[in-house]
Amino acid sequence: MTRTTNGPVAVLGLGTMGTGLATRLLDQGIQVRVWNRTPERTEPLARAGAFAAARPSEAVEGTSAAICTVADGDALGTVLRGPDGVLARGDYPGALICASTVAPEEVVRIAGNAPSVMDVGMLGNREHARDGELRLFVGGEERVFTAGRPLLEMLGKEVVHLGALGSGMRMKLLLNLLMGIEVQALAEAAELAAASGLDKRLVLKTIAGSGFASPVMAFKSRRLATGRFDEPDFRLRLMAKDLMLASEQAEAAGLRLPLAAAAAETHVRATEQGLGDEDCAAVTRALTPKPGSHT
Repeated sequence: MTRTTNGPVAVLGLGTMGTGLATRLLDQGIQVRVWNRTPERTEPLARAGAFAAARPSEAVEGTSAAICTVADGDALGTVLRGPDGVLARGDYPGALICASTVAPEEVVRIAGNAPSVMDVGMLGNREHARDGELRLFVGGEERVFTAGRPLLEMLGKEVVHLGALGSGMRMKLLLNLLMGIEVQALAEAAELAAASGLDKRLVLKTIAGSGFASPVMAFKSRRLATGRFDEPDFRLRLMAKDLMLASEQAEAAGLRLPLAAAAAETHVRATEQGLGDEDCAAVTRALTPKPGSHT
């Protein structure tokens, strides 16, 4: 059985997580080939020893695994099935790891007939990716998971096989649903505190140190306290996308999820207000009262 840690490994898409994964692999002595839609993002990794490819099909040449970390289903389709895509000229012989958060059905539609494919929901931030501290939730055939596990364990401290292809995305959407609701709830509490005359920073510090706060709320409370949403850990527009995907999954299953629907609506509105490329905690700005709205 082929081990996917023999390298080289391709990383396609160099956003926050893709860059972290590529850096982790380089630090572990793995040969890395990278591609990004905007080539400028490949430059720091190229200086660190990665090979920067001009197109996805070139990036995967001679590799034992390819990790796709692009933003959405359209981008994943282009990277895999486009004219210069990984699968444009036939099957990819290595392990194809779809770590982009897309609808579970899209993973199956776009990559499902590849011979060795997994979808991986990643839990963590850029530091976790860089340090091999991610939690990884995997969908795909047992034989593919077994072959790919050594590579995944290099990238994550917890690796869980959930079942068939698409299972990793289902778990990832559930996790992002929780994060979106939790961060919005924290933002709402902070805005209500400010509107009622309480010290916003003190309220956030109190919540973060209480038993009511999850780790992600304690983490995001610092952004809400400072009002700094640049250099995002997770872009608001991506959270809006994932909340919409989770809502669509619920609708398809005949479920009514009022909190998910409300959070999706707020995040979409915040994106429409131009906050999409800021950190997801910037959803608080969609809650700020309009001037003159107080009675």
